[in-house]
Amino acid sequence: MRVSLFITTDEAEIEAAAQIGADRIELYTEPYAQAFSRGNLEAVVPFARAAAYAHGCGLGVNAGHDLDAQNLRHFAENVPYFAEVSIGHALISEALYDGLERTIQT
Repeated sequence: MRVSLFITTDEAEIEAAAQIGADRIELYTEPYAQAFSRGNLEAVVPFARAAAYAHGCGLGVNAGHDLDAQNLRHFAENVPYFAEVSIGHALISEALYDGLERTIQT
């Protein structure tokens, strides 16, 4: 069973995840999503640093919380080493208004 811990970008949390034997971390991305919505593209920097640090600790990197079709591309282009992203909630919420087929094509 693969173990992934949901954490912030704090290096101490990343180190703790590695020390207890987690396989991956999932970065809590709400702060990025909120800042991105206000036009702050630099909000991705702490996540890029955290992902690189986690990779160096031997951890896989996932991301999720408030990521959506608008902010995911910028995140993916700027954050190294991440393997999976959790955007299912955002996709289904958008699909309620626009339909699933149209939502997943964007």
